[in-house]
Formats: sequence, structure tokens, C-alpha cells
Amino acid sequence: MEEQTTLSQREALNGHRAFCVWLTGLPASGKTTLACLLEGELTRRRYHCYVLDGDDLRRGLNSDLAFSPLARTENIRRAGHVSRLLVEAGLIVITSFISPYRSDRNRVRELYPPGRFLEVYLDCPLEICESRDPKGMYRKARQGEIRDFTGVSAPYEPPQAPDLVLQTGVLETGKCVEALLALCQGHVSLKARAELSPSPAR
Repeated sequence: MEEQTTLSQREALNGHRAFCVWLTGLPASGKTTLACLLEGELTRRRYHCYVLDGDDLRRGLNSDLAFSPLARTENIRRAGHVSRLLVEAGLIVITSFISPYRSDRNRVRELYPPGRFLEVYLDCPLEICESRDPKGMYRKARQGEIRDFTGVSAPYEPPQAPDLVLQTGVLETGKCVEALLALCQGHVSLKARAELSPSPAR
């Protein structure tokens, strides 16, 4: 039986390292917007990347899950493993999940060796997120039409030591994208391979 292609071989083919950028924050804090803009900038620089969005998974793989604490934990457990598989495929994965519980995010981090999981906290005040409310979800939650809504009737636990904090209620979108690009470009080079952790053991 021939040996399986390794992550190092995929990275060599792509010309860059693979890792996960995990965006977390309240609903309407800017996760999906920034994830898509970052993907566009990285793609223009010829990096192989993919946005893994919470709404997309909720419509498919995780359509059987509700929004109880246990269901949220399972949602993030599945998302974490999918993101790890995409990184193993050699991609820069940009995720967009509320992922409200610190313990769930820490378990996802444990799937990765050091340097391959970058937690980015979109720190936006609740009142600003609620004023945006692009889908009308906060309004419905306030009216009691949605139960267990993060920020209203369910908690959000901010990261204690994220790799990057973006004040998305204050910073312009372009500045946020610049900060994300700088974070990625500090991890994307193959030149530092000897100093960084290898692919996760199978």
C-alpha cells in the first residue's frame, strides 16, 4: 500500500502553510463579512483558502442541531473537525462561528499543533451588534420569538488569550482586514517550517 500524501507535500505544492483562522464573536459582530473579505485578499495573493461559515453548516451537516448548550457544543465540535480536515488538505481555513463557549473553542484549539490555529475575537459591544441586526434576529429574540439567542437569552464567553482582538464596533472594515492579513502573513511562509509544529499525528 502506498503512503498517503502528507500535509507537508500539499503545502509544498501550494507554496504556503495551512492553518485555521477562527473568527468568534457576537451575532452581527462582523464575522462573515470579514471572513469573506479576508478570503478575497488571500486569494488575490494566490493563497489557497476557504471560508467555513456557521450558517452554511447549519443548513447541511448540522441541520439536525438546535441551539441548546449541548447542541451548540456539538455544532462546534463538528465544525472544529471539518476545519481540521480542510487544513489537512493544505488550505488556509477561515471560520465564521459565534462559538460562544470558551471550553468549546479550547477543544477545537487542541485539535491543532501550535501555530496552526489562530483565534480572532471580534470585540463589538452588544448595542452596536443589535443596531446592525441584518437578519432581524435580535429583534425576534427580544420579542421572545427566538429562544437561546446569544447575547440576549444565552451567554457569550470572550476568549481569554486570543491571537488577535479586533474592535469591530470602532475600527473600519478595511483596517480589520489589514490586521487579519498581517496575522496570516506571519504564519503563511514555508521558510519557517523548521521552527513550527508539523502536521497533526493521525
